[in-house]
Amino acid sequence: MGWGKRIAGGIAGLVVIGAGAFFALAPGIAENGQNHVVPHAPWPVSPEAEALHKRLIVGDWHSDALLWDRDLLTRSKRGQVDLPRLRAGNVALQVFTTVTKSPAGQNYDHNASDARDNITTLVIAEARPPKTWFSLLERGLDQAARLNAMAAKAPDQLKVIRTKSDLDAVLAARANGAQLVGGILGAEGGHLLEGKIENLDRIYDAGFRLMGLTHFFDNELGGSLHGEDDAGLTPFGREVVAGMMEKHMVIDLAHASVQMARDVLAIPGTRPIVSHSGIFGICPHKRNFPDDLMQAIAAKGGVIGIGYWEEAACDPTPKGIATMITGAIDLLGEDHVSLGSDFDGAVETDFDSSELAALTQALLDQGLSEGTIAKVMGGNMVRMLREALPD
Repeated sequence: MGWGKRIAGGIAGLVVIGAGAFFALAPGIAENGQNHVVPHAPWPVSPEAEALHKRLIVGDWHSDALLWDRDLLTRSKRGQVDLPRLRAGNVALQVFTTVTKSPAGQNYDHNASDARDNITTLVIAEARPPKTWFSLLERGLDQAARLNAMAAKAPDQLKVIRTKSDLDAVLAARANGAQLVGGILGAEGGHLLEGKIENLDRIYDAGFRLMGLTHFFDNELGGSLHGEDDAGLTPFGREVVAGMMEKHMVIDLAHASVQMARDVLAIPGTRPIVSHSGIFGICPHKRNFPDDLMQAIAAKGGVIGIGYWEEAACDPTPKGIATMITGAIDLLGEDHVSLGSDFDGAVETDFDSSELAALTQALLDQGLSEGTIAKVMGGNMVRMLREALPD
């Protein structure tokens, strides 16, 4: 072999090695920089709080764990959510959302819908199927397939909830001592429909029972809270909302523009939620809806999931989250406040899903009754799902 061929062969080998290292290491490096848990000593939890926490049905309206290249059936040192940590935190119900597009330079104030997409690079680095590289719908379906495959592989750990009967089965199993987690599939933004109403059938058949209408940019359904203007629902958005109501899917207004949220509320029969957010009057950040809009959502029977990261809560410690929850109860009533962590959603938190007893302790320290704590930690979510899910 001549030197030219040897050099070419060496370069080819380095490319292969480099590509292998990229696919093996890049996703983990990316996640470690996104889903960070602040190092801390164990949060103090009294025997009283521990005992109460074990009696609770705990539910969380929002985690983006399906986006990342991890086996959620095994405990990881990365991120904030996996099945072992959910079980350690006594979580009964977890919404797993599918993230399909994220604009380069993502921020809370202004994002262009045609900005370069960060998720394309991630799915290629994770070596996901090529059909996911340039299709938002296929990305969502691929993430959904991961959750369904995990439930099939470990039915003692995870059951995907599609109906009221599935919900009741999970709660009955837990009442009999099982540590089963009920997973609900959600979508982080209606852009995964790719502007086609027939794709609502496709995601529903894949198990989706919740969908946020927008994410960090305006899409075919309407305006984002972080988009280029405060656009309301488009005609296509109204068609999607009607289809979701017909299918008994939960409408999520997290990341919707203020006008879009008001448009949804004006449609007879809607009862939307805000899956992960905070109360503006307590934490005045662009991420949080105005208080009067939150009250209007509660007035239609919706619930607000309180997030655990700084922009939603201002103080992301267990004490700070408990303060936000108490303020939300004062504003909205105890029947309209839930948990919506945004775990694994490219946020830094002060605790992970295994440490939720610390939040129960903080709520007790706020002086809340056990009955009120039970509603916030999961009771309101159970009621909402029982009313919203198909039979």
